[in-house]
Amino acid sequence: VQEEVKSQKMKTELITNVSHDLKTPLTAIITYVDLLKNEELSAEERKDYVDVLDRKSARLKTLIEDLFEISKATSGELKLEKVDLDLVQLIHEVQMELEEEIMNSGITFKMNLPEEKVMVRLDAQKTGRIFENLTMNILKYGLTGSRAYVSMENTEKTVNMTYKNVSAAEINFSADEIMERFKRGDISRNTEGSGLGLAIVKSFTEAQGGKVKVDLEDDMFKVTVSFPKVQATE
Repeated sequence: VQEEVKSQKMKTELITNVSHDLKTPLTAIITYVDLLKNEELSAEERKDYVDVLDRKSARLKTLIEDLFEISKATSGELKLEKVDLDLVQLIHEVQMELEEEIMNSGITFKMNLPEEKVMVRLDAQKTGRIFENLTMNILKYGLTGSRAYVSMENTEKTVNMTYKNVSAAEINFSADEIMERFKRGDISRNTEGSGLGLAIVKSFTEAQGGKVKVDLEDDMFKVTVSFPKVQATE
């Protein structure tokens, strides 16, 4: 009975939060389209409005794509195209792709990765998304001026990646709560995220036979993603 009550509560929260997150950029799009109908707008004002429309429509697109991804993952319909993958190189590639966002965040990333290749057999796109979401989570919720740590432990049976940072806001939630769909560390829901970042990390990791563990200590937030050591093909 408790599980059923919890399930129903989560469904209600999900519908409420999806409606909120879809409505926010959609309302902005409708507003700025209406403003653009004014023929007396200057060229500069028109450009500014188009820029806002571009950002809001991109956010709406991302949110809808995230919803589809999480839906496919939870229903077991996620298609995986596994290839021989160097996890060290993939993490470096993701960091380079997000270099501008990292520079603007004021957070310094300290990388502690093996110098040699760490080969596993995983889906490159889905695994890259895992590392991208973990990095973006730090950029959104990490304390400006602090350091974040990315490390890898290559054991005999598993490869463990850890992302660790100091939270800008007080951590007033449990590890289980933050992994649920649409849960965020900020109660006010003021950030530009979809609230699906860590849920996608969990779904994409578990779909590939891995595990995700969240550890909270004071204002330290740590996520460890572990993949079993499935030997890559020669």
